[in-house]
Amino acid sequence: MGRVQRDPRGLSLNLSGEDGGPLRLLLIEDSADDAELTTLELADAGIEFHYVRVQDEHALLRALDDFNPQCVLSDLNLPGFSGEQALELVRTHAPRVPFVYVSDGWLDDLPAHRPGGLAPADAQLPKSELQLLPGLLAELLQPR
Repeated sequence: MGRVQRDPRGLSLNLSGEDGGPLRLLLIEDSADDAELTTLELADAGIEFHYVRVQDEHALLRALDDFNPQCVLSDLNLPGFSGEQALELVRTHAPRVPFVYVSDGWLDDLPAHRPGGLAPADAQLPKSELQLLPGLLAELLQPR
């Protein structure tokens, strides 16, 4: 069971996984600046976490196996690789891991249902609203 802590903005945040350690986040992001903004927002909210940043299919598959993330945050538009491809890989290899699009891409154009019965993303968040990410993660990672 994860620890719950109140961040400076008054949110109750689930800070850890079942092992009690820091939250493990997988960032699929080609921009180092955007990855830094994302991690700074989480750190400012008091979330204890480790993350791995990947930019391509091979690194994503390796991280799913080796890092065992508790949540995936993905850009939609990546050079030579798309957020939709990333979602399909995550749903196939780690179907219980929450997947969040964090992008300034065309989030409204994403399909509500995926072919082959694969689940859609668990959430979508514009990069301009990163301040909402800590609360969104707390909601997605609540024990069920």
